[in-house]
Amino acid sequence: MEFKIKSKGHRNVSSLHKSTFEITKDTEIGPTADCIIGVDMDDSMTDFPDDFKEKIADSNTRIAVILDTPNGHDEIIGFGHEDLTLTHPTDIVCRTSDFTCPRTLMIKSSKAARDLNLDLINDLKNEEELKITIKILE
Repeated sequence: MEFKIKSKGHRNVSSLHKSTFEITKDTEIGPTADCIIGVDMDDSMTDFPDDFKEKIADSNTRIAVILDTPNGHDEIIGFGHEDLTLTHPTDIVCRTSDFTCPRTLMIKSSKAARDLNLDLINDLKNEEELKITIKILE
């Protein structure tokens, strides 16, 4: 089971945050937005099918987020949780911690923004397309 989203990079992507990474529908970000790696996202968590949301709202569910740009690739693994509402209309946040809020897609993420593939981040700084695949791992 998977869901695909398209986004793009932005000149202000720094990818320095130590505990999260974020993708947003916003089209602009400032230079202090060190967790945001993608902007102008075409879908959000509110577009997930109900059965997909049900799987994510389970602490036993492992989730993979696969990020692809023309020159970069990364795969991040995390977990679902019963407290994940997946209701934020513009932001998707993956967290290394176990904090949950409406913006959270997964917790206990294997990577934060600062850990992502350097070729991927360089593409995003150059405003390349970002393809996001969210997979439920069985």
